[in-house]
Amino acid sequence: MIVKFIKDGISRRRFLGSTASLAGLSALSAGLPGAALAAGKVVKIGFLAPLTGPVAAWGKPGLDGCQIWAEWVNNAGGIKIGGEGHKVEFIGYDNEYDPAKARAGATKLIREDGVKFVMMLGGDTWPGAQPVADKTGMLFSTLLPSDLGPDTSTLIAPAEVHPIYNVTGVEWLAETKPDLKTAVMCAQDDALGLPSVATYLAAFEAAGIQMQGDPLLFDPATTDFAPVVTKLLSTNPQIVCLDTCYSDYVHPITEQLFQQGFKGQIISCTADFYDQMIAKTSKEFMEGFIFQFPDFDDPALNASNINFQNPNGFFEEYNKRHPGEWGAVSWEYASIMDLWKAAAEKADSVEPDAVLAAMTKSGKGDHAFGRADWWGKDLFGIDHALVGDWPVVAIEGGKARIKGFKSIPDWYAKHGELLKKHMAAYGQMWNQRG
Repeated sequence: MIVKFIKDGISRRRFLGSTASLAGLSALSAGLPGAALAAGKVVKIGFLAPLTGPVAAWGKPGLDGCQIWAEWVNNAGGIKIGGEGHKVEFIGYDNEYDPAKARAGATKLIREDGVKFVMMLGGDTWPGAQPVADKTGMLFSTLLPSDLGPDTSTLIAPAEVHPIYNVTGVEWLAETKPDLKTAVMCAQDDALGLPSVATYLAAFEAAGIQMQGDPLLFDPATTDFAPVVTKLLSTNPQIVCLDTCYSDYVHPITEQLFQQGFKGQIISCTADFYDQMIAKTSKEFMEGFIFQFPDFDDPALNASNINFQNPNGFFEEYNKRHPGEWGAVSWEYASIMDLWKAAAEKADSVEPDAVLAAMTKSGKGDHAFGRADWWGKDLFGIDHALVGDWPVVAIEGGKARIKGFKSIPDWYAKHGELLKKHMAAYGQMWNQRG
C-alpha cells in the first residue's frame, strides 16, 4: 500500500507511542491471492489527523493501523465495486491538531488528491474542516461525536462515542467498589477535555459519588504536573479521575500520584502505553486502574458479537510492526474503514452520498463491539453516532483486561437529562457551540 505524508516542514515532537490498526491477518494476506484487482482502479481515502506534536498518539497510530487494513483488503481483492476489485490507497495529511491546517488539508485531499472519504480525529480541528465538507459534500468521520450537530450532515462518528462511553467505567466502578464515594478530576481545557468533564460529572452524580470541588482545568501547554496533583490530593479523595487527558498528561500525572503517595482508585478515559506507566511507578500502584480501551489480544474480543475480524491476530501483527506502541486509537480508524467498505459495496459506489445512505439506511450498524444504533439526535441534534455497548477495562497483574461490556443507550435512557444538564453547564450542547 502507498501512504503519502504531508508534514508542512514541522519537526516531529516525541510522543508517547504510535500504533497500528485493523485486520492484520498476515497469514490470510500472504496465503490468499483474492480476486484480481482491476487494472488502475484505486480508491483514495484521506487521513486528516495529527501525525506529529502532542496529540499525535491519537492520529499517527490510526494511520499505521490503516496500512495493515489496506494490505489485508488489497491482498484479498480490494473493494468490490461494479464487479471489479479496487485497490485502497490512504493519503495522510498532518493537521498538527490545528484548525487552519485541517482546512488546508481537507481542501488538498479533496481537490488535488481526489479522495472519496476523509477520516479525522476531530475536536478542535473539525471547525477548520467543516466549511470544506459543507462546500464539497464530502463524507467525513470523527472520533468525537461532540463535533456533531444538525448542520453536520456529512459527518459521522461510527467508531468511538467519546466522551459518552466514559459513563460505563464509572457505572462499573460504582457497582464493584460501592465503598468509594468521593472523587476529584482534572482535564486540559479544550474541545476534548470539556465534554468529557461534563460526562464524568454526570456519571459520578448518577452513581452517587460526590465530587470534591470543581474539576481542575489546566492549560494544554502545562508541563509541570506536580502542583496539579498536589491540589487534586488536597481533599484526600478516594478516586482521582484523569478525564480524557492526552498521553503526554496521563503519564506525568500518574507518576506524580505515585510520588505523592496516592493509594486510591484511578479512572481515566485512556491509559495508552500503560507499560511505561507501570515502569515509572509499580505494578502494585497501577493495579485496578480503570479505563476504556482494551488490548486486542483480550479473550473477551473473540465472542460472536464482536465485529472486528480476528482481533487477536491483528494485535499480534500490529505489535510485530510497532512493538510496545499499542494505544487507544490503534484499531478505531481501521474499524471505521470496515463500515465504510461494507457500505460502499452495498451501494456499489464509492461516492460519498451513496456510501452515507447505505451506511445509515437501516438505522443500525455493525460496531466493533456489537450491533449498534445510529443515534444522537437528542444530544447532538443528528443521528450520526453509532452507539451500543462499550468495554470497561482494568489493569490486573500488569495487563489490561476487559471486565465487562456496558450499554451506553441503557445508561442514557436512565440518565440522559443529567448528562444534558452537565453538557449545557460546560457549553457543550450542539446548540451552544459555534
